[in-house]
Amino acid sequence: MEERTLKMAMEIFGTLVSGEEISRTKPSTAEAYQAYYGNSEVYDLVTKLLGRLNLSLYEYNETLFVTAGDGNKIFGYTNDDLKRLLGLRLNRELFLVYFIIYQTLLIFYSDSATYQIREYVRLEELLQNVTNAAESIMRGSEVFDALEEKEKEGFRSVAQLWHELPLSVSDDADRNKAGRTSRLGMVKLTMNFLQGEKLFLASEDRFYPTDRFRALAEGYFEDEKGRLTKLFGGQENA
Repeated sequence: MEERTLKMAMEIFGTLVSGEEISRTKPSTAEAYQAYYGNSEVYDLVTKLLGRLNLSLYEYNETLFVTAGDGNKIFGYTNDDLKRLLGLRLNRELFLVYFIIYQTLLIFYSDSATYQIREYVRLEELLQNVTNAAESIMRGSEVFDALEEKEKEGFRSVAQLWHELPLSVSDDADRNKAGRTSRLGMVKLTMNFLQGEKLFLASEDRFYPTDRFRALAEGYFEDEKGRLTKLFGGQENA
């Protein structure tokens, strides 16, 4: 392998691992993007390096992104990491955050045959979607009958927590703050986290998905084949 090829592969790998994207239209990374697809040795080496570190690569709009694979404790978050980061105390609070994230995914991607091209989601729509999904769990369904009892209890615990939370706190000064004491606060806490991960941009009560979000979301649905999508209202093949 030529030294120039090795250097380019390591440059691509280093850029992606640092959390940056590589885009064909970005002057500083255009050469790297072309090398990744135009040089098989570069492609193979980058792919092997990412695989060794349990990192998944996705592309959207001629831009490359990476994300930590399942159980990656070096580049990803553990449950305890996320609880500390989000200021949560209980596991079921963290699982509610996961639940809100998944409902956000379903708003944009409910059918893999024709991905929804939406510009944004409003805060009130997201709140309603989470409420509808939680109520569906509380009522029970034939789909949930197929789950193991431990899984059922987990979903019921999340739905019960959502049911127990008030829509917002009573103190006007804290009404619009992110936090764990209300439905509104939990949704804002979740969306603040997603913004920090460069997955959404916010303007007032509208949340706009970034290309990074679309790359990871579409990659997730292709990989996972929609088991949870079926549970929460999307198409089975999403």
